[in-house]
This record gives sequence, C-alpha cells and structure tokens, in this order.
Amino acid sequence: MKSQKNKYVIKDGRVIDPVQGLDEVIDLLIEGNKIRTLGTFGDKDGEIIDAKGLVVCPGFIDMHTHLREPGREDQETIESGTMAAARGGFTGVAAMPNTDPVIDNSGMIRFVKETADRNGYVEVYAIGAVTKSQEGEELSEMNDMMNAGCQGFSDDGYPIKNGHIMRKALEYSRIVNKVIIVHEEDPDLCEGGQMNEDFNATKFGLKGMPSIGESIMLARDTAILEFVGGKLHIAHLSVRESLEIVSEAKRKGLAITAEVTPHHISLTSSCLATYDSNLKMKPPLRTKADVKALKKGLKKGIIDAIATDHAPHALFEKEMEFGSAPFGIIGLETAIGVACTELVKTHILTLNELIEKFSVNPARILGMGERSLKQGNDAYITIFDPDKEWTVNVADFASKSSNSPYDGWKLTGYPVMTIVKGKIVYREGEFYR
Repeated sequence: MKSQKNKYVIKDGRVIDPVQGLDEVIDLLIEGNKIRTLGTFGDKDGEIIDAKGLVVCPGFIDMHTHLREPGREDQETIESGTMAAARGGFTGVAAMPNTDPVIDNSGMIRFVKETADRNGYVEVYAIGAVTKSQEGEELSEMNDMMNAGCQGFSDDGYPIKNGHIMRKALEYSRIVNKVIIVHEEDPDLCEGGQMNEDFNATKFGLKGMPSIGESIMLARDTAILEFVGGKLHIAHLSVRESLEIVSEAKRKGLAITAEVTPHHISLTSSCLATYDSNLKMKPPLRTKADVKALKKGLKKGIIDAIATDHAPHALFEKEMEFGSAPFGIIGLETAIGVACTELVKTHILTLNELIEKFSVNPARILGMGERSLKQGNDAYITIFDPDKEWTVNVADFASKSSNSPYDGWKLTGYPVMTIVKGKIVYREGEFYR
C-alpha cells in the first residue's frame, strides 16, 4: 500500500460527463474525496496524473456481480472480486445475494458491508434476497435489510416463479422506493437446458432453452408491475422478444429498466461448437438476430445499462463435461474492452452513451443519486484508453477464477485508473487501498 496524496490534477484528459453534457479536453482537480473544479491547473495545484489521450469520466458501477463470499471463497472473495472490479475500471459493484448462506437478512447485509469496508478495493452495494433462502416461497425480511443498508432486492440466479410473491415484492418496492432485480426464466420451459433452443442446439446435441422462457416471465412481471406499481429492473436481458415487452412497458410509463451483458452482445450460440464450458451461462448465448436487436436496444435506450453478471467458478467445475459444468462466466476485467470493441468501435454507441450505460444509469437505477463530475461531488472516476488494443490473458486477472470466454481475444479499450472517493485504488497494474 502506498500513501495517498490529498490533491490530484488529472491533466489533459478528454473529460466526458453525460449529466453535464460535457465532452472536452480539460483538467480536473481533486481535493480530498471531492471534485474541486474543472479548468487548467499545474503541479503546484496537486500531483499530476497525465491523462493525455485518455477518457476521464464518472466512475463505472457494475450492477450485477457475484462475489461468492460467504461460502465459496475458493471461487472469489470480496477482496479479490473488488480487485477485479478496480482493474476493470469499476468504482463500485452490486453484490448479488446467492451466496452460502444467502444474503436474506440484516445480519448478512451487515457482513457484506463490513467485509467490504475492511477488505474491499471498491465500494460494494449489497443486494438482499427477495425470498428467504432464495426458495421463492416466503418474502425475506426486506424492511430489516433495507434498514441495514441494502441497495435493492433480487433472487438472481433463480426466477421468482410464484406470481403472488412477485406482486408482494413489487408492492414493497413501491413503498420503500427500492428496485426489484429479476432473473427472467420460466423454470419449466427451460428445465434441463444447456444452451439456446435453436438449430445449433440440434446440431450440437444439447438440450435447448427457448427464448420464450425469458419473455413469458418478463411479460408476467410487467403485467404485475402495471397492476401494483414499484420499480422493476430486468437482469441480463437476452432476446429480442423481451426488448419489445420492455419498450412497451416504458411507453406506458412504468418504472422498468433493463441491462445487457457484454457477452450477450459479442457471442452467439454458434460459438458453442467447441463445447467450451466457458461459453455456458444463463441466460444462454442467443442468435445473431438477438445480438443485433440488443445492440439496437442499447442505442434506442430500451436497454439502460451494461452489467457483467460476473460469475466466478473454480477451474475443476468448468473442466467438467459440458452438461455437468455450472452456468456462468467472469466479466469485470474485460467489460470495457468488449463494450468498446463491439459498440464504440463499430459506431453503435458514442463514448458518451457508453458511459451512461456503465455509470450514470446504474447509479440512477440503484437509487444512488447523480453520478457526475460536477464541482463538490464525491470523486468517483474511471479513466480508460478507448483506443488501446490489447490481448486478454486470464493469467493476469485479479479475479480468483479464470472462466472467461475471452482469453486470447484482441480487444480495443483498456481501463487505466480507478478512483474511489478521491483515492486511487488501481493505476496501471498496481492496486492501492
């Protein structure tokens, strides 16, 4: 650990702040944990951080991360997961509750927050389970968890099959103004599935999960949302039918938002010809038509956020034959590269729009207020090189797991520095706490 300076000048960077409509080369002065001002400064004003050729923007938030602690510290810990986040350019992560034991009570919320305060490199926002033990049968003590500091509620990893439970969760969401994050999957339609149900599933001899397994549950939940109110966020949206449902719900003025993962905009079911278990996740990789539709959904604003669904697994688990291997891949350390390569380099999104999806919108959805570089705001800052080409090497990852489908990929867009409340936590390969 190295000592932190009290004042920094981020010099000659391209400062992009969607909230302020700002996109210009200008210096940014940080004093303590706050953004002091924008302007022109020198070394007498603070330690110089040379950002020439780099993008300086509001800090990224991953609103869908599995940190595995407690219970599977062999896969990931809060410490290693937040190191991976810092290396990936994220100033904070929303920790999903499907740990062992499940984060379904105030004591578990406090455990996550206290462990993150002690061992974390970036901020951790605890997400509480909607139902006790994520069994889908009885609402958890949501009020107690909210009072303990949880940021939202989810049974992610599992769908909320019981419509009555979903209704009650949304009713509570309406009262306390906290978001319900849903994993949309009809477990009966998708039972035993290993990949998307399409021609490739037949070709590869793997049982498929139909696209309607997602869209049917989403249609039900938007109907409940329209009936009772509340705030609903759709995790890892993956099919074009779901886009249509979300678009219609937004047209009606419902409080609904959605995210997409980097892997669902860069990979398709045809990739599974290799039977690589690092391509096995839920929802599964879909068709080229779905990928094209998801990218359009991002551009149109139907999809609000990009989130990784970072899901670490031990090497021995992913080395099992495909049908027995667990679902899920890691993504914190490749997210910026994949997103820049697939969306910015191809002119689907501008850098301003990309930053909205990674920073401004996740903060808004999670009820964290405005994420901006305005004077006086806390200094949450991501600095990245949008043009740097690099080759993914999982051996270099900070994560304890290596289950990435991108090993060996050449990507454009590289995280350089991560600043959390004025403190540099990652800088070109070095971590600080």
